[in-house]
Amino acid sequence: MKEKGALVPLLLGVPLGILLGVGVFTFGYARGYSYMTDDPNACRNCHVMREQYEGWQKSSHRTAAVCNDCHTPPGLFAKYFTKALNGYHHSLAFTSGRFPDDILITGRNQRVAEESCLKCHEDITSGIRSAHRPGDRSVSCVSCHRNVGHAY
Repeated sequence: MKEKGALVPLLLGVPLGILLGVGVFTFGYARGYSYMTDDPNACRNCHVMREQYEGWQKSSHRTAAVCNDCHTPPGLFAKYFTKALNGYHHSLAFTSGRFPDDILITGRNQRVAEESCLKCHEDITSGIRSAHRPGDRSVSCVSCHRNVGHAY
């Protein structure tokens, strides 16, 4: 019986060890640690994000905001949950090779960015949003200001 009991940790330990090793290697190789920071250079690690990064450098927002200011919600948990969720989807897409050459923002990430616009520009947008349609606050900032954060 002791031999069978010793086999169970081995059967669990080997796959977990391999998974942990691959994860640590990938995290280091892909510079995953850089995504834990607010450094905009982390966003250009992926070739499909270079155009957005270069657009941000040319924009008026480069002196006022970094990527996380617009693309993650406020609050420590919400910020890192969003970063983890996006990181998972990005790594899955890049590992599988199934990603578009033109970046497409998801509905969730568009709402996060929109809320960031409104957070910083509430004083100048409240009148515009209320005048658009009474009671309807669904006016999208990027419908008119598409290139503000990423000038092209």
